[in-house]
Amino acid sequence: MDARGSAWAASGAMILTGRPEGPPLGAPSALIDLVDRATSVLHRGSERLVCVDGLALLGERAALGDLSRGGAISCGGGARLVPARDGWLAVSLARPDDVAALPAWLGRDVPGEDPWPIVYEAVALAPMAALDERAGLLGLPCAAVGSVGPCAHPVFDLPVEALQVRGSDEGGSPPVEDVTVVDLSSLWAGPLCGQLLAAAGADVIKVESTARPDGARRGPAPFFDLLNGAKRSVALDLATPGGRRDLERLIAAADVVIESARPRALAQLGLDLDDVLSQPGGPRVWASITSHGRRPAQAQRVGFGDVAAAAGGLIAPDDDGPCFLADAVADPLSGLVAAAAVLEALRVGGRWLIDAAMAPMAASVAGPLIDVRGLRAQPPRAREASRHAPPAGGDTEAVLGELWP
Repeated sequence: MDARGSAWAASGAMILTGRPEGPPLGAPSALIDLVDRATSVLHRGSERLVCVDGLALLGERAALGDLSRGGAISCGGGARLVPARDGWLAVSLARPDDVAALPAWLGRDVPGEDPWPIVYEAVALAPMAALDERAGLLGLPCAAVGSVGPCAHPVFDLPVEALQVRGSDEGGSPPVEDVTVVDLSSLWAGPLCGQLLAAAGADVIKVESTARPDGARRGPAPFFDLLNGAKRSVALDLATPGGRRDLERLIAAADVVIESARPRALAQLGLDLDDVLSQPGGPRVWASITSHGRRPAQAQRVGFGDVAAAAGGLIAPDDDGPCFLADAVADPLSGLVAAAAVLEALRVGGRWLIDAAMAPMAASVAGPLIDVRGLRAQPPRAREASRHAPPAGGDTEAVLGELWP
C-alpha cells in the first residue's frame, strides 16, 4: 500500500466516499497528487508558511455539518446520480428554482413535494446528451457524468487556464502581507480560496450584496466562520449607482479579485472584465472560479461542487454504478488550487486572468481508484476558525473610509 492510500484514509475524505451500506472507497491517485502539489505551492508562496492538510480540506464541511456518505446521493443530500437511457446524470435540486424548472426540463408535470420519483422515471427513458443540453439552456445544475474534458492549456503545473494580460514590467511582486484581496465569491470554493490567501498573510475583504448576501450564511455557522472569519466584510447595495461605484473603486484598489459569477452576472453589475484588466493599476490577478469556466460555449452553465465533479468524471464507481466522491469535492479542490494559482501568478508578476473551472479541474484528476482495502477510514475533521465572521457589512464604513478618507 503506497502513501497515497494512507493519506486518503487519514484525511476524512475516504469515509465520505462510497455507499452507506458498503465499504469506503478510494480516490484517483491524480487527485491526491494535485492536492499535494497545490498545498506545497501554498506553503512556499506565503509569508507565514501556511501549512494545511490539503486532503482534509475535502471533508471540512462534512465535519462541521455532521454529513456522511450517501453513495449515489450527495453528502449534502441535494444532488443525485440518476441513470439515463445511455449513461448517468448528476442532478441537483438544492434550490427551489431547480425544482420549478423540472417540468420544462422533463416535459411533464412534476410534484413539488417529492420530485425525485418522476425524475428517475423520466430520465431513465431519455438520452443523456439531450437531457444535458436542455439542462444547460434552462440553468439547471445537471450534467452528464464524464461529459467535460480537462482544461486545454494548464499553467503553473496546475489544472487552471490563465491569460497573462500584461507582462512583468509593471513593477515587482508585492509580498503577500501587502496584498489586498477583494472576495466577491460565495458558498465554498471562492471563499476557501480567499481564506487560504488570508492565512498566507493577505488582507481579504469579503464583498456581498445587501439584497443577496452569501447563501452560506444560512448554513452551519462554524463552517461559514472558518471560511470567512479572517476577512473584513463589506456590503453594498449593487442596485444603486453608488453601490456599483463603490464596487468599482474597491476592485480598482485590489491586488487580487476572486469571483464565482458567470460572465452575464458580472455584466449586470456593469463590470467589463476586459476593461478592468486593461486599465492602469487595478488588480494584478483576477481569479474566476466557476463550474464550467469562461469559454463561451460553457460560460453560462450552472453547477455546484457535486455536479461539477461528476461532469468531469471525478466519481467513485463500484459494482452498482457511480458514487459521489467525498463531499462536493470540486468545491474545496478548486478553492485550494485557485489559491495556489493566485500565489504563483503574484510570484511571476504581471497581470493575470485565472480561469479555475471546477468541471475541467475535476476531469484532470479523474481516473481509476487506488486500492484502499485493509485501511481504516478516519472521520472528517476541520480547522478552527480564527474568529467569528463579521455580520454582512460589518466593516463597510471602516473599509471605505480607509480607501477614501
